[in-house]
Amino acid sequence: MKGITDKEIIVANSAPVSGPYIASGDPLNAGIKAYFDMINAQGGIDGRKIRFLHQDDGNDPKRSREILEYFLKKEVFAYIGHYGPQVVSYTLKRIRDSHMPVIYFFTAISDLYNEHAKTPEDGRNCFPIQTIYITEGTVLAARAVSNFHASSIGVIYSDDDTGRDLMIGIRKQCTALSLACCARCQNIDCYDVEETVAHVLSHNVDAVIIASSQAAFVPIALELARQNNKRPALTNYVNMNITKSLQIFDAVLGQYPLYAPSWVDYQDGRMEKLEDASEWLGDYAMNTYAHCGWMAGYVFCEGMKRLSGKEPTWENFTDAMEEAPFELPFGGKIDFANGVRLGAQEMTLYELNRHAPIGWKQIDGLRSIQELLQTQK
Repeated sequence: MKGITDKEIIVANSAPVSGPYIASGDPLNAGIKAYFDMINAQGGIDGRKIRFLHQDDGNDPKRSREILEYFLKKEVFAYIGHYGPQVVSYTLKRIRDSHMPVIYFFTAISDLYNEHAKTPEDGRNCFPIQTIYITEGTVLAARAVSNFHASSIGVIYSDDDTGRDLMIGIRKQCTALSLACCARCQNIDCYDVEETVAHVLSHNVDAVIIASSQAAFVPIALELARQNNKRPALTNYVNMNITKSLQIFDAVLGQYPLYAPSWVDYQDGRMEKLEDASEWLGDYAMNTYAHCGWMAGYVFCEGMKRLSGKEPTWENFTDAMEEAPFELPFGGKIDFANGVRLGAQEMTLYELNRHAPIGWKQIDGLRSIQELLQTQK
């Protein structure tokens, strides 16, 4: 089988480990390599050591496609950690046509979303772990109902792929719950944000969702405060960072509560797993991107372990990946059974907090939509 010998399992990827994207690409790769180093130190999988090949693509789609073609011609069993929305969008059809398994995509684009992939051409050979925006949209709507007892929500979504994908998930969940939803699209330059916010608030909704890319998030959050919003608001996890927090603390805190979910979690026994991982992660021991790479390596290796005694083919590997859920080291369960390709569905909840290290404080643990809605019954 391609990429499998008696002594080795050969995997690869391309990711930016230089240039402007090094801050995320390099630790992501470091996390993948660190997990494989640990497994190899333990003797590998069924006596096979993992060899991880990599080339720097600078986040350039054309370069990434060239590298993909190169590795497809080489003896490579799988891609681990495919980086970036532009790159993934540009190469995804080729990946599906090749039938090569890909584990972990560093993006949340809707092209990865599939509720029942039956063939590689549908994406059955693709295993997204990071939460996909459509999935997160369903979680945001469910959180509005579960945490804030909303019977109606207002949504301001950015006029780009991020906002539109989130809106698909929000509408899906609102339909399932018969939840009233007033949605308004916001141009990403936010020149008319005052009108957009006024329109949504005029519907007297119970909660507001800011479903947006980072570029539009701050102006929307500030305008909600300026218009004296008192309702709880939620936003998507890409906006949960200290850079954005510093821009909104003074206006938002004390005016209205602001929340965001996350699919990465370090509570309970996961902190012990982080301590164990830190021995291998070195300088990236506390880097979330490296932890994502670590989880990518973990899921791949656990899938390979399920092949013990079976021929290590792509088809058998895909079947093995679907046979049972995975318990992510720094997250919840993820289940690929029956072609489900939604990314992580269990998410935590954070609240904007000036005194927290990242500007957000975790207030609730990992919950699936089913768990969230069960509390309402």
